[in-house]
Amino acid sequence: MAKEKYYAVAVGRSPGIYRDWATAEKQVKGFAAAKFKSFPTRAEAEAWLENPLYAKKEGAKNSSRDNGAAPPRQHDPAVIVVYTDGGCINNPGPGGYGVVIERASTRQELSGGFRHTTNNRMEMMAAIVALDELQHCGKKILLFSDSSYLVNGITKGWARKWRSRGWRKSDGQPVLNVDLWQELLELLDGVDVSFNWVRGHAGNALNERCDRLAVAAARQVGMPIDICYENGVDNHDERTL
Repeated sequence: MAKEKYYAVAVGRSPGIYRDWATAEKQVKGFAAAKFKSFPTRAEAEAWLENPLYAKKEGAKNSSRDNGAAPPRQHDPAVIVVYTDGGCINNPGPGGYGVVIERASTRQELSGGFRHTTNNRMEMMAAIVALDELQHCGKKILLFSDSSYLVNGITKGWARKWRSRGWRKSDGQPVLNVDLWQELLELLDGVDVSFNWVRGHAGNALNERCDRLAVAAARQVGMPIDICYENGVDNHDERTL
């Protein structure tokens, strides 16, 4: 008689506990950053869902079963490291964003997308999702992005200046993506964060992981609507600052 198994799906189409692999597989197959594990008892499966981390086996090489992602690196426990990335197909087009959050020795990955949007909006959305997740965390956040548009908008004070001018640039032209800049500035009030630029596609493991998450999200079907963009707010071509 086959032994009973319980399949815990922490990240998938419908997270939960399943009694057969065929049903559980439908929740994780082809799903970006899916996280799942089998257990001999329901109690063990439920306990793992409370803190879904993969344990290393003794003598195993330094690798992770988290869909090919590198294991979290050890950080100062008072600091949270965040990597974000976003993009879209054909720009504008279907878009996605990816986020990796490393707290001490644990990792969290977030992703999502919209059916029609732009590269810059997805770069911004990645940062917004990350900072919303970390609101009032009480720790220093180091956020890394390969988007000069995003990083310069914050570190050089452009976004705050645009807001003070009624969302106009220095030449009087309207600012793009006002809805997201507003949301981002509001989120900054609840966190201690520094924005840092990192070169994209240059071998940085966490940057490349975010890119893979964003690409996978952009290719999903049935994505939600980027309401502000599709309703005619900032839906003209993106231009450099």
